[in-house]
Amino acid sequence: MPSLKELRNRISSVKATQKITKAMQMVAAAKLRRAQSAAEAARPYATRMESVLSNLAMALQGRANGSPLMIGTGKDHTHLLVVCTAERGLCGAFNSSIVRLAREHINRLIADGKEVKILCVGKKGFDQLKRLYASRIIEVVELRVRQLNFEHAEGIAQKILSLFADSQFDVATLFFSRFKSVMSQTPTAQQIIPAEIPANAPAANLGGAVYEYEPDEGEILADLLPLNIGVQIFKALLENAASEQGARMSAMDNATRNAGDMIDRLTMKYNRSRQAMITKELIEIISGAEAL
Repeated sequence: MPSLKELRNRISSVKATQKITKAMQMVAAAKLRRAQSAAEAARPYATRMESVLSNLAMALQGRANGSPLMIGTGKDHTHLLVVCTAERGLCGAFNSSIVRLAREHINRLIADGKEVKILCVGKKGFDQLKRLYASRIIEVVELRVRQLNFEHAEGIAQKILSLFADSQFDVATLFFSRFKSVMSQTPTAQQIIPAEIPANAPAANLGGAVYEYEPDEGEILADLLPLNIGVQIFKALLENAASEQGARMSAMDNATRNAGDMIDRLTMKYNRSRQAMITKELIEIISGAEAL
């Protein structure tokens, strides 16, 4: 049975931990507002980009000489997985859920006889994936920045495009967590090369106007497709940032509650132990007095 001093020290330690988790929860809540606003602001632009690409792709149907970023290399052997996670932990299952989805995708590709290469964006994803797939990780990109900008996503996009130009892979898939709410973040896999153009992408509202492409659709796609990769990566990073803060806020709230419950249990145990010691001393005093 622990002594009273050990119980007091443990109570003090848990109270200090509770203060830290409460402070981290408040910091995450403050960062979440800004991150959520940025993620929500990026969604309409990415959606409109998909709409424009869909319209251009439909106009090019039936033509030869399509862009490899749109139609692919004609092969499906080598896959590049871009796994985006956080640089820090203490955010619940945020990192592990993304890595779990990527791991399932990797195992399925390997079982089908495909070659897999991994590009890790974020230290936590690398820490988990290197245990099983260290030989397949080609590069790790760390984003220890206070605020995400499009330049960060553009740098990652240039790495991917350079690898694709050197015929290092045939298909590229992006893994991230889509923000829904503080309590809900959805791990997502999105193919970015060749571009997956949804058939039901919303058409641009032109108010009945008739327009023509200038220059032609092929030249526009040659510029838009590389830009689209940067846009999709930037959107994924913003979604990840919001999801990370939401998951950290929820995890720290749970940790604060658990610390409070532990403090209550330890305090009750301390009071009972103290009461037992006092009772024992009184019994000894009374017994000694009666013996005299």
